[in-house]
Amino acid sequence: MERNTEQTPAAHPTVGPLEAVYQGPTPWVGIVVSDAGRAFVLYPRPAGEAGPRIAELRNGQPEPYPSAAWNDWQPGAPTAGKFVRANSLRIGPDGLLWVVDTGTAQMGGPVLPGGPKLVAIDLQTNQVVRTLPLTDVLKPNSFVDDLRLAGNTIYLTDAGVPALIVLDKQTGRGRRVLENDASTTARRPLYAEGTALTTPAGQPVRVHADQLEVSPDGRLLYFQTASGPLYRIETRYLLNPQLPAAELSRHVQLFFDTPSTGGTAIDAAGNLYVADANHQRILKITPDAQATTLLEDKHLLWPDALWIDNHGNLWIPAAQLNRLARLHGGVDAFQPPVFIYKLPIGAEPFRS
Repeated sequence: MERNTEQTPAAHPTVGPLEAVYQGPTPWVGIVVSDAGRAFVLYPRPAGEAGPRIAELRNGQPEPYPSAAWNDWQPGAPTAGKFVRANSLRIGPDGLLWVVDTGTAQMGGPVLPGGPKLVAIDLQTNQVVRTLPLTDVLKPNSFVDDLRLAGNTIYLTDAGVPALIVLDKQTGRGRRVLENDASTTARRPLYAEGTALTTPAGQPVRVHADQLEVSPDGRLLYFQTASGPLYRIETRYLLNPQLPAAELSRHVQLFFDTPSTGGTAIDAAGNLYVADANHQRILKITPDAQATTLLEDKHLLWPDALWIDNHGNLWIPAAQLNRLARLHGGVDAFQPPVFIYKLPIGAEPFRS
């Protein structure tokens, strides 16, 4: 097993009790909570299982969102107007709920025709108001992963064929950047609970460009593979289509040697929050790369995509993805229920 070499943060005073708010029988890998207190969750469906991809939790019970029709795709059916396999959801600065659809029937599967897309939902009307196709910026084995919004730009990660994607929000046109760059390519094993993740065939699990965050001033993009480390680059370089690939790569800076990571968040002060899947903890990293441990808790079983609400709470889904057979050497060690936790951190949210 490869020796763990990531940086060790200092201890941090307790910021608040970890509260289990929601629980369910299958993994949730993301949650967002609107300013009105509405909670939306994402089901990963890694093996293409039937069931909702996106749901709103009402009185703790999931209801397919924005409708049952958007969540009832079946293999072989048309992909238009359906979530094939959702992988990320965000409430953007525009107030819309944005969903990333990988367009793949299962984890590691090929991109289906017309399947990959961004879907924007108006939370006031509960209607889809925009669908941005992603086929033109993806490769056959792409796995479009996560998104962040900044002004007229949408940033995406490709965890299947290593790259960042820079998309014009108005036109929907995009470019692949830093493709197969060292910064977007997973180069070390992915760990959780002290064990390296492996496929049923015994191969190391590699998740390329995965987490990303935009600084509150829009000047920096932070990004990393799931196994770390965390890099950053000034967005002005990413937004320059004339910049040669080699020169763009030279502007990438190593920011922090993060551990295997389930998800991230950033607050209005530019502090980054990193869900450490290997050590079951949440790290806080300041803009000058000083790290502390906010919380370490055995209940954080693969803490995934994080969210900061307008009351200063950090929401943490404990997805147990590392215990699924697909990532656990073919052996199913998943133990329901899955919990979503809330941790008071006193931070002001930043919507990107």
